[in-house]
Amino acid sequence: MQRRDFIKLSAAAGAASALPLWSRSLMAAMPRAELPIPSLLTPDPRGVINITAQQGRTVWQGQSVTSWGYNGSLHGPAIQLERGKAVTLNVHNALPEATTVHWHGLALPGDVDGGPQALIAPGASRSVSFTPDQPAATCWFHPHQHGRTGYQVAQGLAGLILLNDEASGKLLLPKIWGVDDIPVILQDKRLSADGSRIDYELDVMGAAVGWFGNTMLTNGAIYPQHAVPRGWLRLRLLNGCNARSLNLTASDSRTLYVIGSDGGLLSEPVPLKALSMMPGERFEVLIDTHDGKAFDLQTLPVRQMGMTLEPFNQPLPVLSITPLRVMASGTLPDRLVELPALPEQVGKNRWLQLSMDPELERRGMLALMKRYGGAAMAGMGGDAHDHDDNDAAPEKRPADGDMAGMSHPQPRQDEYDFHSGNKINGVPFDMTKVAFDVPRGTVEKWTISGEGDEMLHPFHIHGTQFRILSENGKPPAAHRSGWKDIVRVEGWRSEVLVRFNYSATTDQAYMAHCHLLEHEDTGMMLGFTVS
Repeated sequence: MQRRDFIKLSAAAGAASALPLWSRSLMAAMPRAELPIPSLLTPDPRGVINITAQQGRTVWQGQSVTSWGYNGSLHGPAIQLERGKAVTLNVHNALPEATTVHWHGLALPGDVDGGPQALIAPGASRSVSFTPDQPAATCWFHPHQHGRTGYQVAQGLAGLILLNDEASGKLLLPKIWGVDDIPVILQDKRLSADGSRIDYELDVMGAAVGWFGNTMLTNGAIYPQHAVPRGWLRLRLLNGCNARSLNLTASDSRTLYVIGSDGGLLSEPVPLKALSMMPGERFEVLIDTHDGKAFDLQTLPVRQMGMTLEPFNQPLPVLSITPLRVMASGTLPDRLVELPALPEQVGKNRWLQLSMDPELERRGMLALMKRYGGAAMAGMGGDAHDHDDNDAAPEKRPADGDMAGMSHPQPRQDEYDFHSGNKINGVPFDMTKVAFDVPRGTVEKWTISGEGDEMLHPFHIHGTQFRILSENGKPPAAHRSGWKDIVRVEGWRSEVLVRFNYSATTDQAYMAHCHLLEHEDTGMMLGFTVS
């Protein structure tokens, strides 16, 4: 703690002068905040951890805003677990509505996984006990109440899970929490006109393209600064946005060495200049700060509907990093962990077709274009909007990609219910039904298809970590070849090898769904059992 305090106190002096001009101008326009570091929450001597989902207030841009968090007003602590050690998590709900807590990335039995069936009423509590048995990884926890997941995550409910194991402990990676091992939780937000609340509404536009904000937060702060020792810096990155993809780079183009993905460490570091992250994904990266030069972590514009509006139409800094004279002790190993070979024997092949109701797509595109104009389309097909509307000019997509239903007369708004407009295998999510049963311990190949639309679908499967065989018809990139729980599906097919080591019954089924939360909340999810 003393070393960390010293670094924080020494940070501000040289930070501004070392930043690029555009970063300095942005920094001058707002008060500079230190990067908030979530506290580490470990089991007590009995193996118990207590968590309360609660309402509080957070100050952004001088406004006191209602927000939600775990054990605080926003986000939550980082829960630290050890592989093979039993833990009991007591979750109390002090919110004004029911919630759930899903332990995203942990392979757990269905009855403790925290899906939409595991509701905790206001004022009630839920206790779950389990023994994690999987490689070290950076996971997270968040709400999963059907129809309200997007709203509750947008209010700020999100916390990291740090799972340790013996193999990772032997590596000389940076591991001083908040000093050279830094959590980076990225979420976009949009406030109401009076600035008093987070402006979230699940409407037809959101059901089609997702809810997005106009401000990026890093650990709950706007473009904070953080001082670090010189050497190797470890960032544990979480895209905690509802729908926004990110494309992360260093402002001075220094290399990001990816060492881990959703389910744990890779076999060896993968050097990248830019790291794309979909909602719900986690990556661990190492950055070399031996040169002592300050730089920004920034996100570049992405090709995603609704996500190219200001200030996301240009490089946007999310974290200012200033190395100090203090030297770090962590290293970048040449080799990390051994990943098992892909299994040769595969059981059942399953097909999951993701689809959006043509009327939802048409109405959603119309609403997006009408509210924000053609710039919101990110250069993608825009023929879903009403051709008689003069607010924006559409960009015509190829004829074989035309949206179905364009020749149909537009029904009145009150005649269309978008809440079941997203589907898997032609069926919107039904809490009372399961889609199929998977034999426990059997490797299966699942093909998830997004053919037929241009939407991004970050597809997540509960109860497992999988390996990607192909992603949109191509072999997975090196940094996406390790253990994953989210795969990219965007206009084509992706294939994953899955295996479930625990059971899930009908009343506490596992979920498979799009992690663009508004797609999930409007039907693009199914339940399945494992027996």
